Amino acid sequence: MEKPPHLKKHMKQAARTAFVLLFIISGCQTAVAAAPTAPAATVIIPTFIPEATATAAPVDKKATICLAQEPASLYPYASPTQSVWSILEGIYDGPIDVVKFTPTPVILTKLPSLADGDASIEPVPVVTGDPVLTTNDEVKALAKGVTIYPSGCHAPECAVTWDGTTELKMDRLTAKFQLKDGLVWSDGSPLTADDSVFSYQLASDISTPVNHYVTDRTSSYLTLDAKTVEWKGIPGYFDALYQQNFFLPLPKHAWEKIKPADLLTSAESTQKPLGWGPYVIAEWVKGDHITLKKNPKYFRAAEGLPKIDTLTYKFLGAQADNNLAALEKGECDVVDPSVGLESMIEQVLDAQKAGKIKAAVGQGPEWEEILFNIVPASYADGNSPVTGDRPDFFGDVRTRQAFAYCLDRDKAVNKQLLQQSVIPDGFLPPGHPLAATGLTHYAYDSTAGSKLLEEVGWKDDDSNPSTPRIAYGVPGVADGTPLSVKYLVTDAYLRQEIVKVLADSAKTCGIQINVQTTTPDKLYASAPDGELFGRKFDLAQIAWQAGQRLPCDLFISSQIPSAATQWMGINLSGYSNKTFDAACLAARSTGSDASQVQAGAAAVQKIFSDDLPAIPLYFHLKVAAARPDFCGLDMDVSSRSALFGIESLDYGQTCPK
Repeated sequence: MEKPPHLKKHMKQAARTAFVLLFIISGCQTAVAAAPTAPAATVIIPTFIPEATATAAPVDKKATICLAQEPASLYPYASPTQSVWSILEGIYDGPIDVVKFTPTPVILTKLPSLADGDASIEPVPVVTGDPVLTTNDEVKALAKGVTIYPSGCHAPECAVTWDGTTELKMDRLTAKFQLKDGLVWSDGSPLTADDSVFSYQLASDISTPVNHYVTDRTSSYLTLDAKTVEWKGIPGYFDALYQQNFFLPLPKHAWEKIKPADLLTSAESTQKPLGWGPYVIAEWVKGDHITLKKNPKYFRAAEGLPKIDTLTYKFLGAQADNNLAALEKGECDVVDPSVGLESMIEQVLDAQKAGKIKAAVGQGPEWEEILFNIVPASYADGNSPVTGDRPDFFGDVRTRQAFAYCLDRDKAVNKQLLQQSVIPDGFLPPGHPLAATGLTHYAYDSTAGSKLLEEVGWKDDDSNPSTPRIAYGVPGVADGTPLSVKYLVTDAYLRQEIVKVLADSAKTCGIQINVQTTTPDKLYASAPDGELFGRKFDLAQIAWQAGQRLPCDLFISSQIPSAATQWMGINLSGYSNKTFDAACLAARSTGSDASQVQAGAAAVQKIFSDDLPAIPLYFHLKVAAARPDFCGLDMDVSSRSALFGIESLDYGQTCPK
């Protein structure tokens, strides 16, 4: 997925940073050398070894993982790439793994919960100047005119705008995390709660280049004892992912004398970071490889883990064909997803069918969509669209539904992705625990699409499929206006191939799509000048990500960017629906129980599929590959990496039958 340069700025209200970092794997396979032949005149006398004491030398099991690029740094707070996570997975096991979109504790005894009492919500008094979370998910100092949820309230209906004098209480969430016994750093020092608090302090530092969404919403993060930390949120913050607000421990005993800014360049943190995971860094040969060796102090060593003794990460570059060839020739045992094998999905599947490799293919959590600009920013000036603004092409939901029927998504996508990605009805990938069923489905049907357009007032007055329909009585559109819209898309090959099919199929309904190709920098240019974030476009093909958190803030009213909000927000369509907003808040709030979260998530997805602020196109593919006899490689797209279970990776006869 292309990473727009300005996306962090515009997503900072909604982006959710998991400070539970990591990934890894790699290795090097050894060839068995032929025994040297003894000279003819030499008599070899074998050394006698008593049977009772003879033991076979331990075998050093090796594997090689091929990456797209060499890391610039292994410091987990230095904006690591996907390749870096693939290495760090072996250094830090957990502390919380996400498996099938569900958090799983690794070095914690359990995850806190309101039901168990190690998490709680309590009312606290707030006064002028206290940091609180507003109803718009902004951290602000409490003052007159700030709108918040008072204690006991978690919905817009009971929100209040503070008058500056009335006594006020808000709810605050607290969670306690407890480490397992016997955890030590690879140098033998005990791993304690202080190490997690030290990590929080680093993550909070202004010089540390991480997303500060969680740290900004944290009131305190303190050590209660050697194994227990307590997290407290600011009043009003009830994110449903509070169970993961445990900060990745970092070695306080080794790094506390290094300034946070200096950790970004220090050799101790960037080249050979201490960890508690299954491996330690043994060697880094710049430009060639990094080698990891088994960590004898790993807390799961008694279970026979890790199964592979030595991992070597080779840097073969981002050319997918080179990496695939290296795998088939035995130079790699695993090819990491960072290489981009999805661009060669046909060759990957053919090689697997021939028994040359084993592929692991996953869908999402990123998804591609066609975004409607339902309410352009210019409509806020009070002028009618008919008297100067862009025609109101998409204000009528039937027009948006017609577009969904008239774009042959199945042909466009599966021609390129070979049936490896479903054509979505919503924005959650298969296997997501909140994915709803029974959503409105729009199969390609030009007859149904044309009928809806006729109802709205888009008339086919010449029966010529090469010319667009004309508006007659369409609200917000001047009579005689052709149904001709601009479609923004980047120059990426896959997108260009897909839009060709979409534009061609739209003609069967009398829709003219004018493709405007642009670069990512221009597409994601800052507002108000940028077409996307300035809300000046007609249609735009873009990608977003759905993680564990329901991504309904992409279409919630409070996230519409405009001049009034200093262009902050990520609802670029201008879509607004109070019922959708309420369901979104319920599904994302800790104040809701599990059934309310599920019901809210289902309602959000159903409204989305009916109202169509965007048309889902496909889920992005992630592809890893391994030698045919490899086991343990799982392309779980919700995890940090396909290598999240690195300690269990194996190959050969020791794999399960």
